Amino acid sequence: MPKETIQQMKKQMDGILESTAKELSGIRTGRATMSLLDGIVVDNYGTKSPINQLASISIPEARLMVIQPWDKSKLNEIERAILKADIGLNVRSDGKVIRVTVPELTEERRKDLVKHAKKLAEEGKVNLRNARRDAVEAIKKLEKAGKIPEDDSRKEQDNIQKITDENIKKIDTMLTVKEKDIMQI
Repeated sequence: MPKETIQQMKKQMDGILESTAKELSGIRTGRATMSLLDGIVVDNYGTKSPINQLASISIPEARLMVIQPWDKSKLNEIERAILKADIGLNVRSDGKVIRVTVPELTEERRKDLVKHAKKLAEEGKVNLRNARRDAVEAIKKLEKAGKIPEDDSRKEQDNIQKITDENIKKIDTMLTVKEKDIMQI
């Protein structure tokens, strides 16, 4: 039973790591990336569709994205959706393609983005600790119910702490990489 508890906790922690990584990747760094458009949806004949399902997206330069809709009638809708998202991108259309320029970040904006990244990383760590707490409580319940001896309970709790520490280090590494990325000019 402790093995199932730990497996469940690991699965939960993997989800937390994945979610934190995705949130961090959504922070603008001054370079064009596909993840900048994640979450922007366009009305496509009554259904909301992400831009990457309506157009090909290329990044010919570090700060430029070119979006070429497969259906030319969607060009204006895609352009409006990007502008409406208000994520600080410059959008130009020539009737065939949309050019999205990522403006240079100011020093103050970079510092704000680093603060935001730290906040997201801390939220991830809190979620990891909550998962650890739940797993430790489950192990303690098993011990109180007499299903596992106290020594095994201690070993499992130490194992849970070790797994939690490893995952917290992973989040710290993600944050360090993102900070470097944001502060790089």
